[in-house]
Amino acid sequence: MIITRSPLRVSLGGGGTDLPSYYREYGGFLVAAAIDKYIYITQHRTFQEEIIIKYSKLERAQTVDQIEHPIVREALKLVGVTDRHLELTSMADIPGGTGLGSSGSFTTALLKALHTSKKNLVSPVELAEQACDIEINKLGEPIGKQDQFIAAIGGITAFTFHKDGRVEYRPVRLSEETHYNLEDNLLLFFTGYSRSASSILKDQNDRSKKNDQAMLDNMHFTKDLGFQSLAALETGNLEEFARLMDVHWQRKKARSVGMSNDRINEWYDHAMRHGALGGKLIGAGGGGFLMFYAGDKAKLRHAMRDLGLQEVRFRFDFEGTKVVAQN
Repeated sequence: MIITRSPLRVSLGGGGTDLPSYYREYGGFLVAAAIDKYIYITQHRTFQEEIIIKYSKLERAQTVDQIEHPIVREALKLVGVTDRHLELTSMADIPGGTGLGSSGSFTTALLKALHTSKKNLVSPVELAEQACDIEINKLGEPIGKQDQFIAAIGGITAFTFHKDGRVEYRPVRLSEETHYNLEDNLLLFFTGYSRSASSILKDQNDRSKKNDQAMLDNMHFTKDLGFQSLAALETGNLEEFARLMDVHWQRKKARSVGMSNDRINEWYDHAMRHGALGGKLIGAGGGGFLMFYAGDKAKLRHAMRDLGLQEVRFRFDFEGTKVVAQN
């Protein structure tokens, strides 16, 4: 049996510029952080000849081509797994569709398990590139590369997406004090809404491909916010980082009518009046988690609890995708 895990993530600046429709023309840049909430994959050899896939549904198949789950099917093909004595099970600390990059985490964890079973040595970058190849190239999802790379690599990381498809990354250089203050004062609250990132991102993707000037101007501005956010973090100016989060959210809402709704806007405004210095909706938009940088944590927690929003406390993950058990 093999058990792997892959972290979920939060975006800290520049999110959205990792879509191929944008970075292939202009280059992309963003800062992301892996968190200690995970997708787990368990791979087990079955006694009888049968492929069993367990996720939100149960599949039984005799061949890889019969598997309905597209990522599982393509991952098995990519790694070259032909053994039909196979059981794969996925578990998650937080459900999908909540803006924390669960699809990319699922794919990297799955690939890590399959490669481990084949005794293949793969680097975090290779793992991320293979996950991107499955989701973006083979399955045609209108998504970016952020989720796969931050899941595979972990940490608090700055990514540059080059026009030719190359991805460069480096750890964000935080002082110990800034690291702990950032971790202590970033608060996540679940909106109760789940949604498909693909449907939200499709509009951005299509408009970028058509050279829609309003969308491109928005993305150029967002990329610059990514650089500004990195500078604020590395100089320890977390109040400026919080302000940039708010600027980012206001611009992000302008990208698509599906990015927010009246209730999310009300919750956001309430938080800003009760202890938050800045914040945004994590992920593609439309639901998931609101993240705030708090000036007064107790006040903000109390205010959001009164509105019925559930907080998810987290720490940063610096290990990325890894094998946690093997026998």
